[in-house]
Amino acid sequence: MAIYTPPRGLALGLLWVLSGLMALIGLAIGIGGAYLVALGGSGYFLVMGIVMLISAVLILRKKTSGLVLYGAAFIGSIIWAISDAGWDFWPLFSRLFTFAVLAFLAAIAWPILRAANSHAPVKKAPAYSLAALLAICMLVSAGWMFVPQVQVTANEDVPVKPVAPGDAQKDWKHWGNTTHGDRFAALDQINKGNVSDLKVAWTAHTGDIPQSNGSGAEDQNTPLQVGDTLFVCTPYSKVLALDVDSGKEKWRFDSHATAPNWQRCRGLGYFEETTQKAAATLAEPAQPVACPRRLFLPTTDARLLAINADNGKLCEDFGDRGTVDLKAGMGEVKPGYYQQTSTPLVAGNVVVVGGRVADNFSTGEPPGVVRAYDVHTGKLAWAWDPGNPAITGLPPEGQTYTRGTPNVWSAMSYDAKLGLIYLPTGNATPDFFGGTRTAQDDKYSSSIVAVDAASGQVRWHFQTTHHDLWDFDLPSQPLLYDLPDGKGSTTPVIVQTSKQGMIFMLNRETGEPVAKVEERPVPQGNIEGERYSKTQPYSVGMPMIGNETLKESDMWGATPIDLLICRIEFKGMRHEGVYTPPGLDRSLQYPGSLGGMNWGSVSVDPNNSLMFVNDMRLGLANYMVPRANVAKNASGIEMGIVPMDGTPFGAMRERFLSPLGIPCQKPPFGTMSAIDLKSGKVVWQVPVGTVQDTGPLGIRMHLPIPIGMPTLGASLSTQSGLLFFAGTQDFYLRAFDTANGKEIWKSRLPVGSQSGPMTYVSPKTGKQYIVINAGGARQSPDRGDYIIAYALPDAK
Repeated sequence: MAIYTPPRGLALGLLWVLSGLMALIGLAIGIGGAYLVALGGSGYFLVMGIVMLISAVLILRKKTSGLVLYGAAFIGSIIWAISDAGWDFWPLFSRLFTFAVLAFLAAIAWPILRAANSHAPVKKAPAYSLAALLAICMLVSAGWMFVPQVQVTANEDVPVKPVAPGDAQKDWKHWGNTTHGDRFAALDQINKGNVSDLKVAWTAHTGDIPQSNGSGAEDQNTPLQVGDTLFVCTPYSKVLALDVDSGKEKWRFDSHATAPNWQRCRGLGYFEETTQKAAATLAEPAQPVACPRRLFLPTTDARLLAINADNGKLCEDFGDRGTVDLKAGMGEVKPGYYQQTSTPLVAGNVVVVGGRVADNFSTGEPPGVVRAYDVHTGKLAWAWDPGNPAITGLPPEGQTYTRGTPNVWSAMSYDAKLGLIYLPTGNATPDFFGGTRTAQDDKYSSSIVAVDAASGQVRWHFQTTHHDLWDFDLPSQPLLYDLPDGKGSTTPVIVQTSKQGMIFMLNRETGEPVAKVEERPVPQGNIEGERYSKTQPYSVGMPMIGNETLKESDMWGATPIDLLICRIEFKGMRHEGVYTPPGLDRSLQYPGSLGGMNWGSVSVDPNNSLMFVNDMRLGLANYMVPRANVAKNASGIEMGIVPMDGTPFGAMRERFLSPLGIPCQKPPFGTMSAIDLKSGKVVWQVPVGTVQDTGPLGIRMHLPIPIGMPTLGASLSTQSGLLFFAGTQDFYLRAFDTANGKEIWKSRLPVGSQSGPMTYVSPKTGKQYIVINAGGARQSPDRGDYIIAYALPDAK
């Protein structure tokens, strides 16, 4: 029992704090709520803001009615939150946690105000019991933040098939392990039972740290392994050969490449004279081959180099003393406008390259031609010019390959049995205005194009986005897989992930869909001089990941104010689903131009027909800018205004983020999914990545909260039922159980990684290693030059 006494000291301070917080938050959400209502949005925030302001005034006047009013509003908020967001943890947390803190303070303040308004004794126990209950709920909620919110739970076990004698993988000779892009290793020395024992076996340094100074340098390499040597390329077009057991450097090659931006090397090509089979019509070389084992390095300044894999010297029989100039036949190529960033494809006796172009600067940018060169001589074997199929070699004197055509910047795949190379194409530049594109530009834009490996002639093509105005170019290496048909046979399929969050499965012989694709009507725009496709292909026979049409209730924020601002932003934009056309008004593209799925591609467990897909979920706010309003120095590569010279417009691109720098739609912002290729169903889906090394306003939270962050990189599947992945925004290499997606091991990296893990067994020691490059995660300023190998400890 307590006797009447006016509040003073800490008690008075608590009332001032409580009323002050209610007033400030109430004022903010009240004003914002009024604006949201004016935009046609929810009236909750306006009502809650008014109630909080009234409660703050009453509490300041020491009226218990202020606490009663807020208590009723808090109960109403719980009802509203559930009706608005359902029972999902993160949406409920953002809507209620801040208000729960105020309710906790209000419960503590209740006996104080009761005592100030009554000479009778006051019972404190009920109020303090309520405060304790609220405190427990908040603690449980805070603890639940550290529990992964699984999106799809596995309901069946997945068997692990031991590697049969003689079937174990010997080498990792291609970027995706094979030319089929499966990123699967038939190795099981490291397995679910002992993966927790993995330790760092050795660490090497490239000496080539990518600088995070706006130049776009990033380490995204997946090493190759052949025999006792590991081959690594760096963002600045250098190559290292390392011993597989120690990481000791055997040799180093420096191409002395220079580029103003976008420096990276995702992978090398490899050709071995004793095992490769001819796929081109070129004659075999008459003279002995100087480099029986050669690496192909694509440089950032548009050269293709052949390097002796045994000593790091240029193969002088290739091109001009080891070098092919990829600018030949291209016309004017300004520095940084055309370069190689993805791995070249070695397909039999030819090495095939596409190229990255500087999107969105102007029309008439460098050509998107794909070329194949003889692996021995460097002689041009064939060329595929999307704008002029008649040009199959070098252009006639005085001409160039067709400029501004769709290019192939990502990795290609090759089926030796069918003699087909599969090209994932981009779109004709610029990305967001297509009124200047030709019918030929549109024909092969954002498509899978199957070309003959011997001639480069198109066998078939399948378009995944018609007249692409969203930068939905195909970013990933196609997966080639033999799909069991349930009758003892298989269907040769190609599986292509896309930035729009769709997965296309086609017959790789014919290009016909194996998983159903529907042409659906899509919204039409009204930009003068533009044309629009009335329909777009929707891959309905495979899962769609992270591309739902967003609603106001899908908005999210770390606080109610953050949430409210995101809702205001959303209601102030036009959003009509995946194919919302750009316009003069501000519109929301979701997924944005980074994906969906990006260049990291997929990995697969062929024994269980499981494909593993990582994604990012980032929206893009954009609008067209009339030419007169585009600044002369506009040059936004990732974000900002891109000039798109040669068109009537520039284009503004902004990430759809809250003022705290957090994606505005609800978590997760990145996941890993397992997809059954036979049924086309998601087996499991889990959030990937924590906020340990990032956070609001870029401030590291140092908390392993598994909210699921945007991913960028490749995964690795092994026959032991393990899935390795490091392309997160926190600094970890992780191993997941392929049966259910549960994280069963992780190792802290010195910096983040955008690289794909790979694995091999040393031919000398018989030890299996997992290797990862760690050069830095995209959002982090921390950079490094690490190559880290993990292995099991030696038996005692």
